[in-house]
Amino acid sequence: MMKSFKISNILVFIVSALLFGAFLYNFNVSHPVTYNKQNGKSYVKYEKAQVLDVKNNSLKQFNESKNIYFGTQQAKIKILSGEHSGEVKDVTNYLSDTHNVYLKPNMKIVVDIATAGNGSYSVTVYNYYRATVQYIFIFIFLALLCIIGGKKGFKSVLGLIFTLCCIIFLFVPMLYRGYSPVLSAILIVIITTCISLFLLNGKSSKTLSAVLGTISGVIIAGIIEFIFGHFAHLTGLNLTQVESLNMISNVSGMKVYGLLTAAILIASLGAVMDVSISIASSIQEIYMSNPQISKKELFESGMNIGRDMMGTMANTLILAFAGASLSMIIIIYSYNLSYNQLINMDMVSLEIIQGLTGSMAVIFTVPIVSFISAEITTKLHSK
Repeated sequence: MMKSFKISNILVFIVSALLFGAFLYNFNVSHPVTYNKQNGKSYVKYEKAQVLDVKNNSLKQFNESKNIYFGTQQAKIKILSGEHSGEVKDVTNYLSDTHNVYLKPNMKIVVDIATAGNGSYSVTVYNYYRATVQYIFIFIFLALLCIIGGKKGFKSVLGLIFTLCCIIFLFVPMLYRGYSPVLSAILIVIITTCISLFLLNGKSSKTLSAVLGTISGVIIAGIIEFIFGHFAHLTGLNLTQVESLNMISNVSGMKVYGLLTAAILIASLGAVMDVSISIASSIQEIYMSNPQISKKELFESGMNIGRDMMGTMANTLILAFAGASLSMIIIIYSYNLSYNQLINMDMVSLEIIQGLTGSMAVIFTVPIVSFISAEITTKLHSK
């Protein structure tokens, strides 16, 4: 009986995954990308190539590193993919501080093939071919997650893949089609939270509590950003890539205005989910070991656990934003800006509101998930 139940669950999961995949495929194909399409006979493609021979004509070694060179290289390459696959070309590779791809024999690279209207084409070195290294790194990560995490680790991999698919093939196309960025982000938060947590922990009081706590915490993050963003005059129009986003919105109907709120909702999801499931799981374990404990005591236990997590989680979020903005911080420091100019810059204001919004979402999630978990755990297990 149990074996047939597991088989039926697996079949339901496979069918659901196939149906969801078919929906995502149709959702993306029915409204293809129209921005930056290759129109006419002139076009540019990026293809894989192999370096056959290299002549270093005028290279100078960079003082700070022995592996960095400036100057030019004459290289013979063989194109390995695309319409010109198998052809051999001579290219000049320029190495500078903005483009520094040092070629070696037998190295795999990516080349830029620009084809003109008359059919002639030119080849330039674009970048290193890093796909193989990235695939290996991803495989090692997933393998470690499954080996060390066991069954839970495998479910984590499925949840991670599902989340990435939702963001890339559902959330981004929804934004591109002109759906509300905030409502789209809330929908993605609800879907990914429910699937990820139920997949990892099954049907239980802690899962339900964590789902409700996570959704509540993320929505609170959106409310906080909306309030402070309104008074600080921060919207999607303050984003660093707003010029490109505005050009894309002209041909796609994308709403740039709400992108900042949507980004903060997605960015705070991981931290809020982590706090929610940790507190909900702890409260369930406490109740299972002592069913006579009261709701008030469970709530206080959840708060104590949450207080221990608040500081470290806030540090995690702030440091994550600081690390991602390290180059910007160095540039600002080197220009020795005045305080009034610094504190009122768009970039600085965005980083402050992003970091603090996520941290405040974690803080508010602690009492919410503690209360919800105390209520749900005692009611469900008492029945």
